[in-house]
Amino acid sequence: MWKVWMVFDPRQAIVGLFTFLGILAFSIHFLLLSTDRYNWLDQPPGTDTGATAANHNSGLPTGYR
Repeated sequence: MWKVWMVFDPRQAIVGLFTFLGILAFSIHFLLLSTDRYNWLDQPPGTDTGATAANHNSGLPTGYR
């Protein structure tokens, strides 16, 4: 493995990796925001996923320590 780092500069490789991952993350998020199903910013009020999860857990017993 050390021979690979003799060919590539470690600082330049890490900066290139982080740049690639940042561009990939932004493109995935913008792709999801452009769809109707996965756009979490334009959801109508009352369709919060946290509220539905609380309704599903309402039947669980309480008082356990």
